[in-house]
Amino acid sequence: MSVPPGLVLLASPARRDALLAWVRRHRALLAPFALRLTADLAEPLQLEVSTADLRLEMAGTLEAGGDISLAAAVLAQEVMAVVAFLDPAAPVGSPPELPMLLRACQVRDVPLLLNEASATLALRGLSRGRLATLIFNPVAGQRDPNQDLAQIRSILEPQLQVHVCFTQPNLDPAEQARALLGPLRARQARRPDSALMIACGGDGTVSAVAGALLDSGLPLGVIPRGTANAFAGALGIPTDLPGACRTVLAGHIQRMDAALCNDTPMVLLAGVGFEAGMVDRATRELKNRLGPLAYVLAGAQQLVNQQPFQAHLEIDGKAISLQASAITVANAAPGTSVLAQGFGRVIADDGLLEVTIATSTDRLQGLQALASLAASAVVQTPAQHGDLLCLRARRITIATATPQKLVVDGEMLEGDRFCFECLPGSLRVLAPWPLP
Repeated sequence: MSVPPGLVLLASPARRDALLAWVRRHRALLAPFALRLTADLAEPLQLEVSTADLRLEMAGTLEAGGDISLAAAVLAQEVMAVVAFLDPAAPVGSPPELPMLLRACQVRDVPLLLNEASATLALRGLSRGRLATLIFNPVAGQRDPNQDLAQIRSILEPQLQVHVCFTQPNLDPAEQARALLGPLRARQARRPDSALMIACGGDGTVSAVAGALLDSGLPLGVIPRGTANAFAGALGIPTDLPGACRTVLAGHIQRMDAALCNDTPMVLLAGVGFEAGMVDRATRELKNRLGPLAYVLAGAQQLVNQQPFQAHLEIDGKAISLQASAITVANAAPGTSVLAQGFGRVIADDGLLEVTIATSTDRLQGLQALASLAASAVVQTPAQHGDLLCLRARRITIATATPQKLVVDGEMLEGDRFCFECLPGSLRVLAPWPLP
């Protein structure tokens, strides 16, 4: 489960009261952090949790090896600093053991604070700086995740306090992001723009985290590590790690629209028909082998197999029925997302969704329509083709005669009725100015 950025608190038995007194004096500054401490310290603080709004993560007692489990948290990169009030007169080898803490902190480059003066100084610095929660997908892309994360931290951490949360195969990144919002929003309320969340991974990770931040007021930073990196491309965010990190540090906050698709957040685009089939065919194995060319191959295969379908649309209250081979609803999309380019470009902050409908019924017509859309993206002018219908709207409902696959920000769904609604200006993103 995701937790806020953590501070480890440890004390020798003779120094326990001194550490507890320090926590009480600085409880307001400690409120944004998860305090990881042994049961020896946690139990006396239990009565103060409600009044101090402290979040305690309890390990075992010192005698039961609680200090060892907290050192493991340091090694797992779940900790921003260790505060250890130690008794200099205690026999060598008495818990908490300094060599073990030193080794863990050295391996992970975590501050180790051994007295009240150093702990207070560090806490004041932590509370005044900008706090960034980095949600990092280690399986995205084709580069070495450990090297990438080390490079990202080396660029960001001189200016940001970075707390890393790794995505997990069995957890939704959106749920992880929502679990971490509380402390960030509390910090933001005290000092505007002192907290942010960064999504590092492919478009699936970025879209999930962005969806969790809608209307939260927290800025979203994006460090792309995926195959297509469509979100970064749509907003002009550099796709190289140093460039993306510099964009985060520059702090230029842009407001952009988002949308709901059947109450599911959408920040990029959704596609019924060709787009859904192409994404479905571009498997993880294929993307690992071919990179971006996986979508080209998948698109060629889908063009051969795509079948037209009957659809009924309600667009801002007006109804239309037609036969289509592809319907794309876009909130933001780069020029490489060809099926979204009915108007030549997708405007991410106009309060409207772009709808592009291809009515082609055979492969030749489909190729001609795709060529027209690709040309429109290059020159950024509306497509001129008889098989393309292009609209802008606030609300769109698509009902199909038979169930169809739908891809929403890279995630596959299936159904026969899809409702979209634009949410103007609901997302704050760290991006270059102006938006493309």
